[in-house]
Amino acid sequence: PLVAALALGAASCSGEDDTTASDVPSGPTVTCDYPADGDAAKDVAKPPAEASSAGTVAATIATSAGDIGVQLDAGATPCTVNSFLSLADQGYFDDTRCHRLTTQGIFVLQCGDPTGTGAGGPGYSFKDELSGKETYGAGTLAMANAGPDTNGSQFFIVYDDSQLPPAYTVFGRIDDQGLEVVRGVASAGTDNGSGDGAPATPVTIESVTTG
Repeated sequence: PLVAALALGAASCSGEDDTTASDVPSGPTVTCDYPADGDAAKDVAKPPAEASSAGTVAATIATSAGDIGVQLDAGATPCTVNSFLSLADQGYFDDTRCHRLTTQGIFVLQCGDPTGTGAGGPGYSFKDELSGKETYGAGTLAMANAGPDTNGSQFFIVYDDSQLPPAYTVFGRIDDQGLEVVRGVASAGTDNGSGDGAPATPVTIESVTTG
């Protein structure tokens, strides 16, 4: 099943929200819920409950294969972007390898699990932010999940148009340079020679920064 193809294990942390008044964004906001869910792959605090719900946020995913520029859509997916930025700010993604590449049927590179197993998460989950009209063209940045409302830290980058049901939150897009980086990784295939496995060219996220 397609969900299994992009599944991530839910994970959990019981840490309290450390939000202060200075953390609350200016402009339109929404309130997000990040309930504890499983064991955390890396110790992090939950994101602040108040999330900006306007505009886009530029970020760079620096990897061992090259930089991937992204535009995160806070207007459409505020709770997802809020979580991603919180994890990035805490260094959760640093020194984390992208553990899965698919080259048949769907065309994605999956990252965001510090354990590298496909089962790790941040210790909390959050709901899908879906319109029901999602498509997964080349350059799409979307959340992996293990079923409805099981988002954590794992995400995937689509490097060629892929047919998927609108069940994966699309929270941004990568730039053309980043797309070429991912396509270069994909061109080398998987380490086991099949259409689904770890990339033959290892990809490690070195950092995720905004601006």
